Amino acid sequence: MRADRLVSLVLLLRQRGRLTADALARELEVSTRTVLRDIEALSAAGVPVYAERGRHGGFSLLPGFRTELTGLNHNEALALLAAGSGAGDQLFGLGTALASAMRKVVDALPQSHQIAASNAAQRFLVDPETDLLSRRLSRDDIPDATLSIVRGGVLAGHKLRIHYASRGQSPRWCTVDPIGLVTVRDKGYLLATESGTDRTMRISRIRTAHELPEPADRPDQVDLERIWAQRCAQFLSEGHIPVQVRVNPARRDHLLDMAEAVRTEEPEPDGWLRLELTFQDLWHAEWALWQLGTDAEALAPFDLRTSLRTRAQTVADRYRDPA
Repeated sequence: MRADRLVSLVLLLRQRGRLTADALARELEVSTRTVLRDIEALSAAGVPVYAERGRHGGFSLLPGFRTELTGLNHNEALALLAAGSGAGDQLFGLGTALASAMRKVVDALPQSHQIAASNAAQRFLVDPETDLLSRRLSRDDIPDATLSIVRGGVLAGHKLRIHYASRGQSPRWCTVDPIGLVTVRDKGYLLATESGTDRTMRISRIRTAHELPEPADRPDQVDLERIWAQRCAQFLSEGHIPVQVRVNPARRDHLLDMAEAVRTEEPEPDGWLRLELTFQDLWHAEWALWQLGTDAEALAPFDLRTSLRTRAQTVADRYRDPA
């Protein structure tokens, strides 16, 4: 780990020029004292790093201390930088590793490509924290230690002992055979089997995980896209209710953010959209449609229309007279 940190330190100095010990410590997520020890180690190894004192001082490398790699062209480097700005790295606990890899990619380019690719990458933004309606997007908050263990078990092909909290249930311990990791709309999932039964586990609900020495019972080759499609179909067929809705196109994305899945979608003559959606239960559907007010109308089931009408009448009665 220290070797990787030393490489990252050199690359930071190459790409950004002079940096203070505090700035290096923040980038590398270590203490200032660790950075100073690393600087001493680099100097002892012959890396031409030197310190400048004063208000604008810091550490720098002698000009010209660099290597260049011509195997990547401008578009290839740009594709890597753009892909590196997505959210999957955070869901799988690879954010720090990705940042280090991007520094190495940029540093390895010829200087002409390096400047052009870095400037161009600033023009791309993938999955920002808020959308056009200023809604902050929710992302799973998962401890790095847990992610590292789960990811290690998936890649090594070892069984995982997991303390898992299913929706609406108390946490329980289980031993699973991990198949792969999937990220969808800023949510991470572990695909696994438990005693031969398919399990699709939300990574954010894993309280604790341990990688076991026993090999996982799984095939050597896997088609995650096919498995995910099968799991989605199974999910939609179990314990959920279909709801038919008319919605203003301007509020479509808001509605889809609250639904479990979309079964069908088609335009109507008046410009609105007719959708068949899946919700967890009647209460979930009522809550979601209530958020949209008059921009959505529940068509079926009848019980949903009745509950929305009752809720609306209750609110209207409360505000009938001035306070």
